[in-house]
Amino acid sequence: MDVRELEILGAEITGHWYYRSKARLLRQLIAGHQFRTVADIGAGSGFFSRTLLSLGVARRAVCVDVAYPGESTESVDGREISFVREWQSDGTADLYLFMDVLEHLENPVDVLRRYVEQMPVGALCVISVPAFQFLWSGHDVFLGHVRRYTLREIEDALRTAGLTVMSGRYFYAVLFPVATMLRLVDRWKLNRRRIAPRSALKPCRGLLNALLGRIHDFERRLIFPVNRVAGLTAICVARKAA
Repeated sequence: MDVRELEILGAEITGHWYYRSKARLLRQLIAGHQFRTVADIGAGSGFFSRTLLSLGVARRAVCVDVAYPGESTESVDGREISFVREWQSDGTADLYLFMDVLEHLENPVDVLRRYVEQMPVGALCVISVPAFQFLWSGHDVFLGHVRRYTLREIEDALRTAGLTVMSGRYFYAVLFPVATMLRLVDRWKLNRRRIAPRSALKPCRGLLNALLGRIHDFERRLIFPVNRVAGLTAICVARKAA
């Protein structure tokens, strides 16, 4: 996850419609599975790993992020969650999360391949990235992104790294038309130096936060399963085959 968005939302991140919707989608994507260890790459606060541990979906989580000042270990409902700057797999990680991290990398395939080599056969991966390069704006500049992806592009990258893609879809499609207009206007202003780079994600509370959460619950159940057309996020499920 993007650490700079954590700085913006702070403790509100756990209830914010954007992250709650993505966490619910993650749970939907791995429904029916139980995991020994979650390897959360580029984890930031560990929001997604904490969610899975609190739901009892995994026994343990390892959050990996170069932004951590050092190593530490905590407990979530009696389950261990570790925070490390670097990590060498011990062979127990059977779920890998790359949630909003590959867009920050100049050579994402090389990084992916390094982790794929450590994965046991059958390990599941969930990968999310911002979608469509034409939506590039001050939001991406602010967050330190290198690029945005289409589904085909991120699926090709996963296959090149040695993964078997099981599914790929777009999410946040309901907001796509409005967000597209706002991002294009933002880019126009940025190019003319009328504004500084800034995140499009803002604190959201009360009725609006609840309404946006409900809207994306609807999208998650009815639109997402068939949506390979458009959205603000591309998300894939992949597996390491034999």
